[in-house]
Amino acid sequence: MTDQAPAIAAPAMPRSLTVYLLLYGGMTVLAGVLAFKQVQLPPTDLSVEAGIFPFLVLVVISSTVAQLHGQQAANRIVWWGFVPLVVSALLMQLVLNLPPSTEMIEIRPDDLAAFERVHASTWRVWLAGPAAYLTSLLLNVWIFSKLRGSGEATTAGLMVRGAIASALSQAVDSVIFVTLAFYGEFDITNLMIGQVIAKVALSFVLVPFLITGGVALAKKLDAKA
Repeated sequence: MTDQAPAIAAPAMPRSLTVYLLLYGGMTVLAGVLAFKQVQLPPTDLSVEAGIFPFLVLVVISSTVAQLHGQQAANRIVWWGFVPLVVSALLMQLVLNLPPSTEMIEIRPDDLAAFERVHASTWRVWLAGPAAYLTSLLLNVWIFSKLRGSGEATTAGLMVRGAIASALSQAVDSVIFVTLAFYGEFDITNLMIGQVIAKVALSFVLVPFLITGGVALAKKLDAKA
């Protein structure tokens, strides 16, 4: 009769990481849905696609995870973000190809037409979104981590690193997405310049405070575990 080694329990995932993983998956899907609307940023005349707001949340979460759990953990979250993105895209195609109910055709034809017009995106848009997402968020994590240097960052340093990493990655995101989605269909110069300026401005105005709040919330969640 042989002795069996005692089972070693796997380390529990930090509560903050679980919460942020769930939020991250939802934001990847929501960013694609909100991107169909262009909004104006008061008090300026700058216009930006509304998907920037959940995308900034993705930037904040990936930077927060990099700050607390390291660059590799943040990169894994970015890659896993493709799962809800791909599943939602496949489900959208399934719904678009299924015949609508007779009630909707007869009673709400305008709603049906609007739904299909908004969500039946061209193949270029479907490819541009994931390409821009992966490149910009991995770049954000890399820049944010490289700027950290040695030792624990101060709050001011955290805010500056978050703003710089977000601004640069958001500029790259705009260039990739606008080029892949619309190049050759019309002059994209003004659209690209407007997108870059608006996203960089939002990165410096919002991201520093969102990242410090994200790190503080994560520490609070883990302290209660």
